[in-house]
Amino acid sequence: MKKTFTTFAILASFAVLPMWAENEGEAGSENEAAVEFASDEKLEEGFITSHINRAIASGMELAPAPDGTPELGRTLTDYASAPKFGGYFVGKYSYTDQDTKHGGDGFTQRLVRLYVDGTILKDFKYRIQVQTNNDKFHMKDFFIEWAKHKEFSVKVGQFKRAFTFENPYNPWDVGTGDNALSVKKLAGMGDRNGEVSNNGGRDQGLQIQGDLLPSKSDGHRFLHYQLAVYNGQGINAADANGKKDFIGTIQVQPIKDLYIGAFGWTGDYVGNGVTVDRNRYAFGLKYEHDSWTVRGEYIHSQGHKISEANGDGTFSGTGKADGWYATVGVPFTKWCKVYVKYDTYRDQGNWASAKTIYSIAPNFQIHKNLMLQLQYNHAHDRMLADHDYNELWAETYVRF
Repeated sequence: MKKTFTTFAILASFAVLPMWAENEGEAGSENEAAVEFASDEKLEEGFITSHINRAIASGMELAPAPDGTPELGRTLTDYASAPKFGGYFVGKYSYTDQDTKHGGDGFTQRLVRLYVDGTILKDFKYRIQVQTNNDKFHMKDFFIEWAKHKEFSVKVGQFKRAFTFENPYNPWDVGTGDNALSVKKLAGMGDRNGEVSNNGGRDQGLQIQGDLLPSKSDGHRFLHYQLAVYNGQGINAADANGKKDFIGTIQVQPIKDLYIGAFGWTGDYVGNGVTVDRNRYAFGLKYEHDSWTVRGEYIHSQGHKISEANGDGTFSGTGKADGWYATVGVPFTKWCKVYVKYDTYRDQGNWASAKTIYSIAPNFQIHKNLMLQLQYNHAHDRMLADHDYNELWAETYVRF
C-alpha cells in the first residue's frame, strides 16, 4: 500500500505541471535570492500593501514638514522614508499514512504575517513583524539597526539568530514546506531543548555585522561576519538567569553567489526551573544564482533537553544531537521551480535516534504574489515502531 501511495504522490506532483502552461506569459517574478549576506528574512509588499505604500509615499511627498524644512519623500531624506507595509499568509493541507495519525491534520492555517519597515535619519533601519497561527498572536520581529557602513553595523531588538544559512529564509523563500529538521531543532525553531515552538529562530539581543574585502571585478564582498549576544530565552521573553547566549558566524564568498560559512553558539536555556547547556556549531554552503539553488549544512549540538532532567539533578539521554541536509532547487520554467531535499536529524547523536526525510516539492509561481506548492515526503524514523511512512502536502502562499 505504501509503495502504491509513494508512486501515486510523485506522479501526481508532476501531472499538474502542464495545467499552468497557459499562464506562463503572465507569471510574476521568480523567488529571487536573498541579498548579499542577508541576516534577516527577505520581505516584499503584496497586491494590497503596494497600493497603501504608494499612497503613503505620495502623501509624504506633497506634505511639507511643519518647520518648513525640505519635504519628505519616498527616497531617503534627512528625516525618514515612507514606511513600507507588507503581509502574506500560508495555508496548508496535509495527509499522512503514519500509524496513529489518522490521515494527518487536513486543512490548517500555517501562518499569517504582517510587517512594516523603513529608515529614519537615512542610516537607521527598523522593522516590526507580527504573526498569528489560528488563535495565537505574537510579535515576531522588532529591531532598529544603524547601517551606515557595509563594513560595520549595529542592531538591537528581536531578530533572527545568526546561526545557519537556512534560518534567515522566510517560509516563502525556503523552497520546501518546512525548514530542515536540524535547523528546526538546533536553530531555535521549536528547539529540542524545550524552548517554545513559535520562536522562528529568533531571540532578543544586540548584534554587530559587516561585509569586508570588496572584489575589484564585480564588487561582491569576500568576507562577512556577525557577532551577537542574546538573552537565550527566545522571543518575547526576558533573561531567566542573567547569563547570555553568544552566537557568531564567519562567511566567505570566493565567487559571486557562492557562500561558505561556519557558525558557533554557546549559552544555556532555563525552563521549568531547569537549566540546560546549549553549545553548538555548524558548517555549510549555499549558492543562489539564475534561480538555481544549492544549500547544505551540518549542525552539531551539545546539551540536554529540559524533559531529560531527573529529580536528583542528573539527566538521561546522551546530551548530544546533530543533523545535516542538502537542498537543490531547479528552475524548469519562469513559473515552475522544483526542489529536492535530503534531510537527516539524530536526536541523541546516534543512528538509533535518526530520522531521515526525502522530499520533492514543485513550486508554481503563477503570479509574483501567488505561489502554489506541492510536496511529497518519505520519512524513515528509527525511533518509531513503524519506521517508514509517507506525507503529501499542498500549500498556498499569498502576498497581500
